[in-house]
Amino acid sequence: MTSREWFWLVLRSIGLGLVVAVIVIWVMPYLQNLKQQSPATEMPISFSTAVNRAAPAVVNIYSVGETPGSYYSRRPSTVYRLGSGVIMDNSGHILTAAHVVADVDEIQVALQDGRQYSGQVIGSDPVTDLAVVRIEADNLPIIPQRSDIRTRVGDVVLAIGNPLNLGQTITQGIISATGGRMGVISSHADLIQMDAVINEGASGGALINSQGYLVGINNAQFQDLTGQGIDGIYFAVPYSLAKQILDTLIREGEVIRGYFGVRIGEIPYANPYQQPGMFVTGIDAGSPAEKAGLQIEDYIIEMNGQPVRSGSEGIAIVAQTPPGTEIEVRFFRGNRELTRTVLIEKLR
Repeated sequence: MTSREWFWLVLRSIGLGLVVAVIVIWVMPYLQNLKQQSPATEMPISFSTAVNRAAPAVVNIYSVGETPGSYYSRRPSTVYRLGSGVIMDNSGHILTAAHVVADVDEIQVALQDGRQYSGQVIGSDPVTDLAVVRIEADNLPIIPQRSDIRTRVGDVVLAIGNPLNLGQTITQGIISATGGRMGVISSHADLIQMDAVINEGASGGALINSQGYLVGINNAQFQDLTGQGIDGIYFAVPYSLAKQILDTLIREGEVIRGYFGVRIGEIPYANPYQQPGMFVTGIDAGSPAEKAGLQIEDYIIEMNGQPVRSGSEGIAIVAQTPPGTEIEVRFFRGNRELTRTVLIEKLR
């Protein structure tokens, strides 16, 4: 083969390769579109992996107690309660809602594998409506946890519990708000709001994300002023707070918080102070705040040397201050900046 023939052979090969490449580039988008439209190749959205990781650690809690007799019936009445709980460690500590195990004489815990144990209340915190129950057992399934877990508005969540004793049930929802829900249950409970349904018996169960990690402990349905439940508005205690309460109750048996004695809310007019803070809308009679001379419509910007960026942050500063501690509170009253010393008391 002459060099001229070799040259034309190579040239034809290159040309053929270019033609094939152009055809592939032109056809591929159509093939991908066809693949996307083909029902046979679609993968259904599923949270089965998350549920399989978390669900075995969610237990059913059955409690029995007695209420004292009344004017109409002197005999005490037996009260049966139904709830859910979450196994948090290998030592058998279970987080649940405080109202599930409050004032009861007997607690039975049923695992999803059929095992049943008697439970003992280690400690309870009515402020956050959390309690810790312990069972004597081994080889326990533990709920997946991450210390750096963060929830965002719009996250998909799954609520696992035992509503109405129907057996373990999964409901799906999205997070519609995080924090800033003071006064729904307590000003010290910075709650997650979501639309995953929490029916009776599901309180104390797990709220998990799409990976199966615990993001909260299911609490309650929102109720209006008449006590009527509102569909689509449910709450959970966030994992970070629930874990903090868990550790404190295991270690000390109770949660001790500082008490300041103010009610807070939004400024009813444009904020003239041009900085974060919390607006005082009410003061408890005989409270540390009243004794220190604070007044309604004071605007607090600093407590104990820490800037106050929101009402929930200010309340958290007080809650973490040991009772009997004096703190400096800086605030605006009108256009004057003032400072008062407040003696923090114990929240009761």
